[in-house]
Amino acid sequence: MKKAVSKELTHLAIIMDGNGRWAQKRGLPRAMGHRAGVEALRRIVELCPANRIEYLTVYAFSTENWKRPQTEVQALMALLNEFIDKELNLLNQKGVCIRVLGDTKPLAPVLRKKIDHALETTAQNKELVLSLALNYGGRRELLQAAKALAYRALQGEDPEAWQEEDLAAELFTKGIPEPDLLIRTGGDLRISNFLLWQVAYTELWCTDIFWPDFGEKELLEALAAFKGRQRRFGGV
Repeated sequence: MKKAVSKELTHLAIIMDGNGRWAQKRGLPRAMGHRAGVEALRRIVELCPANRIEYLTVYAFSTENWKRPQTEVQALMALLNEFIDKELNLLNQKGVCIRVLGDTKPLAPVLRKKIDHALETTAQNKELVLSLALNYGGRRELLQAAKALAYRALQGEDPEAWQEEDLAAELFTKGIPEPDLLIRTGGDLRISNFLLWQVAYTELWCTDIFWPDFGEKELLEALAAFKGRQRRFGGV
């Protein structure tokens, strides 16, 4: 049977898992694993344009991650502060547009201000859209979208006229195409409340490799696997 031709991979999503376990395996504090994970993200951001990937969405901090030890949460927030301070100018020069998916209100005011500055500074860039899922949960996103639609109904809109696109327009990912490929590192085989609406027809690729060790070799392997898939979207 002749294989269906896969469309180009435009949007790559990644669950960057295994930072803590990478560090523990080396006898290091978990925070060092997260720091190594930032280096891995830097590598992948560099590789995306060369592989014609226009959108990169990464799971940076989930709504459930607040349950982690306070020291680890503080370390993650410090890393985000540092990432913006060190990388913003370079990302802007490289044409990267930064977006944030999630609720930033619980974050420290100083960090929120830095995030707002990063979004404003890079808003017009076109080389790559880098979306950081930050204090993000797929179920909470869908609940927020449902509330927005309910409010529109109270304003007089007819719910019977709504299509799937109306709900999609209320999501954090408004204006971003659905992911073509979702990569999960760290060995687990689950979505973990990430982009629940958006990945309905996304191809999945999982690896045992911890995120800090993920690089060009692994990315190219995932892209090759994607190109060999048949994407039927419910058809034949």
